[in-house]
Amino acid sequence: MSAHVLGVLIPIIAIVMGLGCVMLGMYFDFCKRREMFQLYHAERMAAIEKGIELPPLPDEFFRAGSGRPVPARNRRIGLLLLFLGVALTVALWGDGDPFLWGLLPVALGLAYLLAALLEAREQKDSPATPADDATQTRIGRV
Repeated sequence: MSAHVLGVLIPIIAIVMGLGCVMLGMYFDFCKRREMFQLYHAERMAAIEKGIELPPLPDEFFRAGSGRPVPARNRRIGLLLLFLGVALTVALWGDGDPFLWGLLPVALGLAYLLAALLEAREQKDSPATPADDATQTRIGRV
């Protein structure tokens, strides 16, 4: 292959592989959720046949992704974008110093640390953790 053809194929392969990885991840998540719904449905149908009272479905069952509450996830994304924006602005306004681009991973780390501290403080202040609520809902105490 000539260098010109290779130079054209590299970005095409990178884009196709990137999109392929994202689509493969989405497919695996879909398969996992479909199997979970099928198993839960079979369990509920067996309980109904035996006449057992069923608790309502927990909210975590329908939530996709990491299972974090929406406000915590939104706060984390907002902190990431804020810190990255500040670091990118400082790096672009710099005098061409390549070391300023090192601020981008520093900003990511600081945003994650701040989000973790806020989430830990929020969990400490709340009387019940979300895991306890989910367990109680599954057992039927709530």
